[in-house]
Amino acid sequence: MRLAGSLSLVLLLVFTSEAAGLDIPLEVEQPPTIIRHTPSPVIILPYDNALVISCEARGNPPPQYRWTKDGQEFDFPREETITTGSRNGNFSFHKKHSVQFVGKWRCFASNKLGTAMTEEIEITLLVSPKFPKETFDPVIVKEGEPITLQCNPPKGVPPRLLYWMTVDLRHIEQNERISMGTNGDLFFSYALSNDSRPDYCCVAAFSSIRTIVQKTAMSVKVEKFKPGNYSVEALPVRAPSLLLPSGVQSQKVLMKGEDLELECFPGGLPTPAITWIKMGENLSDRHKMTNFNKHLSISNVDVNDQGKYMCMAENSAGKAVHYFDVIVQEPPSWITEPPRSQLAVVGSDVAIRCSVSGIPPPAITWSRNGKMFKDDPQSNRRVLDDMVMLHKAESKDSGVYQCEASNSHGTILANINVLVMNMAPLMVTKDSLRYAVIVGGDAVIDCSVFSSPPSDIVWIKEDRKISGERFLISENGQSLKINSTEKGDSGEYVCEARNTEGTSTLTAVLEVKDVTKIVGRPQDVQIISGTSAQLMCQVEYDESLRDTFEVVWRKDEEILLSSEEDPRYNVTGGWLQIMNVNLRDEGRYTCIAKTNLDQDSASALLTVLDIPDAPTMLKISDVKSERNIVLSWEPGSDHNVSITEFVVEYEEDRWEPGSWKELQKVAGNQTAADLFLPAGLNYHFRVYSVNAIGPGPPSEPTERYTTPPAAPDKNPENIRIEGSLPHQMDISWEPLSPIEYNGNGLEYIVTYRKLGVEDDWKVVMVKEPRLTVKNTPTFIPYEIKVQSRNSFGSGPKPKSVTGYSGEDVHFWHCRRESVSVPTAAPRDVAVEVINSTAVRVSWTPVPAATVRGHLGGYNVYCMRMTNLLDPDKTVNVSNTMSFPGNRSHVIVPGLKPFSAYKLAVSVFNKKGKGPKSDPVTFNTPEGVPESVPILTISNYQEDSALLVWGPPTVMNGFLSGYILHYHLLNETSLEVIESQETNVTGADITQWKLSGLKDSSRYLFHLSACTQTGCGPPLAQEILTPPTTVPALLNISSHVSDTFAKISWTTREEQEDFQLYVAYMNNHYQKGAITTQSWLIGTLCAVALLTLVAIMACFVLKNKGGKYAGTPPSRHQDMVPMEKVKEKEDLYPDVESQGIHDELLDYGDYDEKPLKRVSLHFGDGEDSISRDSLVDYTDGEEEFNEDGSFIGEYSGPKYKGSINEPNGLSTVTA
Repeated sequence: MRLAGSLSLVLLLVFTSEAAGLDIPLEVEQPPTIIRHTPSPVIILPYDNALVISCEARGNPPPQYRWTKDGQEFDFPREETITTGSRNGNFSFHKKHSVQFVGKWRCFASNKLGTAMTEEIEITLLVSPKFPKETFDPVIVKEGEPITLQCNPPKGVPPRLLYWMTVDLRHIEQNERISMGTNGDLFFSYALSNDSRPDYCCVAAFSSIRTIVQKTAMSVKVEKFKPGNYSVEALPVRAPSLLLPSGVQSQKVLMKGEDLELECFPGGLPTPAITWIKMGENLSDRHKMTNFNKHLSISNVDVNDQGKYMCMAENSAGKAVHYFDVIVQEPPSWITEPPRSQLAVVGSDVAIRCSVSGIPPPAITWSRNGKMFKDDPQSNRRVLDDMVMLHKAESKDSGVYQCEASNSHGTILANINVLVMNMAPLMVTKDSLRYAVIVGGDAVIDCSVFSSPPSDIVWIKEDRKISGERFLISENGQSLKINSTEKGDSGEYVCEARNTEGTSTLTAVLEVKDVTKIVGRPQDVQIISGTSAQLMCQVEYDESLRDTFEVVWRKDEEILLSSEEDPRYNVTGGWLQIMNVNLRDEGRYTCIAKTNLDQDSASALLTVLDIPDAPTMLKISDVKSERNIVLSWEPGSDHNVSITEFVVEYEEDRWEPGSWKELQKVAGNQTAADLFLPAGLNYHFRVYSVNAIGPGPPSEPTERYTTPPAAPDKNPENIRIEGSLPHQMDISWEPLSPIEYNGNGLEYIVTYRKLGVEDDWKVVMVKEPRLTVKNTPTFIPYEIKVQSRNSFGSGPKPKSVTGYSGEDVHFWHCRRESVSVPTAAPRDVAVEVINSTAVRVSWTPVPAATVRGHLGGYNVYCMRMTNLLDPDKTVNVSNTMSFPGNRSHVIVPGLKPFSAYKLAVSVFNKKGKGPKSDPVTFNTPEGVPESVPILTISNYQEDSALLVWGPPTVMNGFLSGYILHYHLLNETSLEVIESQETNVTGADITQWKLSGLKDSSRYLFHLSACTQTGCGPPLAQEILTPPTTVPALLNISSHVSDTFAKISWTTREEQEDFQLYVAYMNNHYQKGAITTQSWLIGTLCAVALLTLVAIMACFVLKNKGGKYAGTPPSRHQDMVPMEKVKEKEDLYPDVESQGIHDELLDYGDYDEKPLKRVSLHFGDGEDSISRDSLVDYTDGEEEFNEDGSFIGEYSGPKYKGSINEPNGLSTVTA
């Protein structure tokens, strides 16, 4: 069944079918084929405004359409509310024409080669369902008799639901005695007096059309069996009878696939029980019994469910039976599939079979181009029941043949296109198509051909017929599949189709591309919330697919990340940056690199580290005493960082309402705190968590908790006794905080007496945290106690502390006070030298009486007068060290080796310093030198190298020479293979030629400067010796001016993978006449520079030098930003170097490249020996300021072979 819908909602369901078994390209003339039409039936609903009936076909020439209604040609009226399609057979009409369009319709699509038609489409008009207006006499029965109330509901659009209700919409209660059948009738097995009522209403509800209708109310009057009250058992027994169905036997016919429904409603007293039996066999496993066994159903019946069923109603008075003859029939259906359309060669035999089944057997009728087609024994056309035979078919036999099979349950129709023709091969696939496939993938090349008779197809590549295990040709030859493609499979493929009518060819081009592959996978990261996260995805792909290549990022396999959707995302190629990361960003991020042919993906997990969430479920879980409670909570999420501690805070509303303070800390693995609370306060509590990221938000506070007042729990701390004036003692202490009062009326009890004297304690009560005791003896020790007390009692027993009264003072004649300081200096000061940087100083302590107060300690005054390496030069650097306490000797560290010192000692008290002792002079011995400032290795020969260094800036004695340790390293593990030591004697030696080195080997050098005392810390340098043959530089030249020197040279192509070193030295002379001779300075600089460059110690394969370190340098150096080089260039701009910049050329990838000209400028600077790798930021001239450090910075190799090159970093090889 089909429901019509409004035109605006396009409610039409479309049925699509194509001619099976024959795919004729539209370029070939062919009869019509119905491809779409409205299925039957179509029901016009009351609220539909318009209805559309569709019919569409394909064919060449394009088909024309016509419709029949009830077997007659239909001419559509020319009205605005009735329209027909211009390119198809669709038509539509307004609901006001509904009655005119009710009937059975068929669509015909025709061209010069034939006519196709649809099955019948039945259009019906639904009338709004309603019960007829009726008047019913009351139903009068005696108690114990059966009743049947008929519903007779109107027909309507399923589903239809039926109910029995009262006029006030209360349902009639149903049970084993009272029940309703599927037809809506209400059955009473026997009547009781309480069944009497005037408003039995049958109600029908049609949900699909939103309609409810109600039958006129019926009245039932049940006459009592006898007067008075009595039970049902008092009623006479009545034998069973069947209210439905009537009679002894009935027949039930239904179609295969429908649901079988059988009902038996008995009358009788007591209520009869219902039993179901299938005669001769068991009931189907699919059977169900409902409605107190009165309803038997079997779903989806088939022929096996046919047979005789018996319903038996039985009670104590007897039984009644009814027999159902169930017959299962079938509408017409195709036994296998609808007949296929056919393409036949002229002169061949054509057979069309229409194999159908159905119960009763369907009647088959044949049509050709929509007209009846009958058997003609005199011609070549025969109709033999379910088959049509065309003997020696001709072109005129082409057309559309219809097979229609019908029985009492329905009709099916098949359109069979028959095309009788001879035709040379027609290439349906376009010529010169290009196919692309990834290496290792499967490629399918199409060669769709239409011809009659069928063509023989051959595939050719490079003039050879294709063969091999990887090459699979389809059964009809119209496709070639290449499994596991290789690069060599690229090229042109020729498909040649040949039949008796001619030959056609097609050429296709196959391109085998490199696979898209992620070579640098994103790594799992942990990011702190609020910072930025970066994920990198490095990809290799076929360059020819650049236009279709893209890299996208997804979060959790679903969300596509885009800078446009969220400005926090910066998506650039294979780089993803997430700014201001938050917890919502946590998840798995997938990098998808794809082209139009393939894709690769890799994922990384982003874990967001954040402060913990607030604890929950905070409560006071236990009250041990009024001031001892247990606070418990549930921890919040730690956001991937373990909670280290919980902090319990409190707020009280007496002293600082609204202010939260820390009360107690609890370990992160605990969820409860045992709290001891100050008394007399009204508390709120809250808790917050802390992890390595920081503290989280606090929990919700608890309800108020009040502690009763009590005596103080503690006494004041940090009691201080001072004697600022003689005969006076000032006592002060740290007062209790308000929450420590524990109640009202806080005050302090101060007791004191002289120490060691059994005097009575003097007691003073004060409210402020201080007390001044006057008229005390000078500098006498006292014993003092301070105890807290409030209105509820005193604090714990206090501890005594000792202090002194005021120290003595001295009165001048003008009566101004002068604080006393020590009056004597230490005597017998002696110095014992321990080593080159420390001495032991001893003295005789001053008498106690001269201290005039507490002895604070001793000061040692030390002055370095001269450096013994240059005794005529005065240094006079002073230093003072304080040593607390009463002592007679100290160790004085931190002295300079090989120096002359003067030393004195004084005593001090808290009022000041006493006089200094007589000075003592002494000399420190020689020490070890500091590290040499620079070490360079150059001038590599076959087995030797030249080491050049600078003397230590601090020698700490007379330099005796140097010691050199060098180690041969394993290139992979960097373990020491062989070690050697060389002593270089002579303070003036700053270079050493080292022989016996192996070429292309890694060495680690340690050089230390030595005095007679020993050797200082070493400076480390690691090198990789070059191969035996090192190409030489060409065209070396120099230019020296007053402020800078420039060296230029030319490199060859084979030298581009080398790093360049230039060693230089700027000798700084003392002031004198020679400093004004610029020509001499320039000459010396030029000679030094040209000598160092000319010896060709400047090229070292992959050599990475150290940087002023005492440990081996890192093997991976940081790349230098171009901005840094630019800053150095701007210091000394010159016209010549700018000109070279302007003339830079890009020579591409030619086999022969011109020599590259390189130059280097040196400006004035401090004394230094500098040697470093030149980073060729460009092939032109560069200028570097010489500031006593390395010329350039190290850089790694140029980043190649990736689509994602870092920005802002550049390295150009020489």
